[in-house]
Amino acid sequence: MASVFERVKKVVIDQLGVDDEEVVSSASLTEDLKADSLDLMELIVALEEEFSDPGAKVEIPDEDVQNIATVQDIVDYIEGRIVSG
Repeated sequence: MASVFERVKKVVIDQLGVDDEEVVSSASLTEDLKADSLDLMELIVALEEEFSDPGAKVEIPDEDVQNIATVQDIVDYIEGRIVSG
């Protein structure tokens, strides 16, 4: 099974249309990957869909989105809130 980072990376590439090599842990979503506020909201929705399953819906509240600035922030957030079974 793909790691959380690999799954996040795929969603970021698909949503932001960036190249694979640009999506590194330290990449800033707005500075390095050029995401605007609409891109970020669409990215959050796509991440919620990626990490939800029939038994557990994942939701990332707006107040938490404000604390997500880098790819690693997304990975840390998801790993801290999702227990993989």
